[in-house]
Amino acid sequence: MPSTNVLSYVKFNRDRFLTELKELIAIPSISTLSEHKDDVRRAAEYLVAQLRTKVGLAEAHLIETEGHPLVYGEWMGAEGKPTVLIYGHYDVQPVDPIELWKTPPFEATLIGDNLYARGAVDDKGQMFAALKALEALKVADGALPCNIKVLLEGEEESGGESIAAYVESHAAELAADCTLILDTNMSTKGQPSISYALRGLTYMEIEARGAGHDLHSGGYGGIAPNPFQALCWVLGAIKTPDGKIHIPGLYDTVRPLSDQERATLQRQSDALEQSIMAAGELTSLPGEAGYSILERATARPTFEIHGIKGGFTGEGAKTVIPAVATAKVSLRLVANQRPDEVLELVRSRVAELTPEGVTIEVRDLHGGDPVETPLDAPVMQKAAKALEEEFGKPVEYERSGGTIPIAALFSTVLKLPVVMMGFGLPDDNVHAPNEKFYLPNFYAAIRSVAGFLELVGE
Repeated sequence: MPSTNVLSYVKFNRDRFLTELKELIAIPSISTLSEHKDDVRRAAEYLVAQLRTKVGLAEAHLIETEGHPLVYGEWMGAEGKPTVLIYGHYDVQPVDPIELWKTPPFEATLIGDNLYARGAVDDKGQMFAALKALEALKVADGALPCNIKVLLEGEEESGGESIAAYVESHAAELAADCTLILDTNMSTKGQPSISYALRGLTYMEIEARGAGHDLHSGGYGGIAPNPFQALCWVLGAIKTPDGKIHIPGLYDTVRPLSDQERATLQRQSDALEQSIMAAGELTSLPGEAGYSILERATARPTFEIHGIKGGFTGEGAKTVIPAVATAKVSLRLVANQRPDEVLELVRSRVAELTPEGVTIEVRDLHGGDPVETPLDAPVMQKAAKALEEEFGKPVEYERSGGTIPIAALFSTVLKLPVVMMGFGLPDDNVHAPNEKFYLPNFYAAIRSVAGFLELVGE
């Protein structure tokens, strides 16, 4: 557990911490919408002020980029001690559909133990908890137990291009012994969890073109190529109803799981199946045969279609053969798979499947590498100890089906072990209306991060 001074400081200041979190949440820092550009910057400036005045990092500042600014601060006063790079993001997703919100999305509302607002858990609440842990350590003990670098971004929800460019060009300045990220979940309330693996991602547009312009099906039906049908044929051939992905070479680099990992995922699947279905309002969880639910969701590659556009979709009828049809598609990737290599496999497969009279282009939109941190890494063991002391239960080690591209950069570019301590819950409605943060987890996160940093500094 953190020192008595730190625990007392957190207890005494809990109301102020919540008030400041509400102030941050009230800033509609939606990075993907240009009309909120000034709001994103205002959120960044708020965090710089927090680092300077509350934590005491006098040199905290904005780093200008071609997109939204980064927030940086450091304290390097623990000579001979390790350095922890703390990452988080202050931007949020759009709030649509607004009519489904039960409370104003940028007016943090406490109902029972839940704080409802956009960004409450992803990632303002979790990120802010890390900053409050720094404040508690610095003020209560007079110094931090280890060296700290803080790097916060405002584009995580819109591609993360600026921080990617910065990390790749400033690796020396960001040198550390590990990185700490609070942007993941606990499996259930009261059960401490550490995510040790993230899937990678390659996201693309697949565009099919036929005629030079839309055609009347009365004159051209049966003789002209239909890009929509061609796209459906291609996508249907790539992923079949049995859940298999038919892209030659895709499965060749998948790292087989150990018997222990598979058994753990089976146990977790059995325990969580009903809650997973309830959270998604599902009646079944179909997919690739021979694998447990969580193995499919976290340790196998996936192919998903996110949207198809083209042709006529308005009210009434219009018998048009569209000239263009486009699908947005992603593949989640697992250890040893690389986005650029998989993208080329997709391009080759699409070329094989393209029917006569149609051209199909595969355009890369963005991606990220998978990440795995060994469970026996010393920082992972210290994180587990901090969480176990806070919650009084052994840590559950989990794989995540999601992607945090910056975690991959920290792993591959900075060569750092990535520690992911998550405090979200499965029903926190991340990216959806009525997002929330279970408030006891906000304070648990503050105490856990403080305890972890003290252990790192021992």
